[in-house]
Amino acid sequence: MAANAVATFGANAPGEAMADTLKTHSTPTILNWQTLANSTLAWRTLSFLLVFAIWELGSLTGFSIAFPRASEVSLAIWHMLMSGELAIAYADSLPPLLTGLTITVFGGVIIGVSIGLARGAEWFLMPLLVILQTAPVSAIIPMLTYVYGISDTSKVVAIVILGLPLVALNSYKGIQATNKSLLEMSRSFLLSRADTIRLVILPSARKMIFAGLRLGVSGAFIGIVLAELLITPTGIGDLITYNRSIARYDKMFAAIVSILALAAITLSLLQWVEDRLFGVGSKE
Repeated sequence: MAANAVATFGANAPGEAMADTLKTHSTPTILNWQTLANSTLAWRTLSFLLVFAIWELGSLTGFSIAFPRASEVSLAIWHMLMSGELAIAYADSLPPLLTGLTITVFGGVIIGVSIGLARGAEWFLMPLLVILQTAPVSAIIPMLTYVYGISDTSKVVAIVILGLPLVALNSYKGIQATNKSLLEMSRSFLLSRADTIRLVILPSARKMIFAGLRLGVSGAFIGIVLAELLITPTGIGDLITYNRSIARYDKMFAAIVSILALAAITLSLLQWVEDRLFGVGSKE
């Protein structure tokens, strides 16, 4: 009995020792990876600080009076916030931007999914989307003035022209890229067409759909700035144009940085929604 116990101990001891060793050495690694994942915000903040540091150092060379220092731009943003200049500008820009974003997001996804699922919709809508995506938007936007006049409608149309094709085409590509084996499996389980779309096709296409949404949101912000620069001298575009005309380059750059910051915040919120819906780091 004693011999058997010794033999058993001798056989199990190395395995137990190895398991303990692996636990000891793997735990810090897991903690380090968790710490690294949780410090994403810190890394992003560091990247922004690095850009502004390079900007500050580059502007000290004095190669152009139209290139203010980053510190001057930061101070200008603060003064414009306190004086209400930015608030007044965004009061004009945000309503058409939100309207255009709503049409771009929902309309783009609906159109993209429709042309991905229905051959007739693809034949009818795909050429229009390709034309809108490849058209010289800077040349088209001033023409909107003749159709809709100097109004918020022109801004909304400009936003939709720039953003909606990106959302629709990416949604279409996501639908088309659905794994064929999953579709065959759904047929073998006798799923209805609606259930196949809901349970197989849309979950498979979600990554491409959200990629299209991010591109569409970026296009929408470009559209609102172009519209206000080329069509209606109001809002944030007017703030940029006016300060450029009076050589207040610090305020001009402050307005540009503010719209970039708003776009970055919007894209981060969209990423947050995607992570909450489908799980952080989901590979499916």
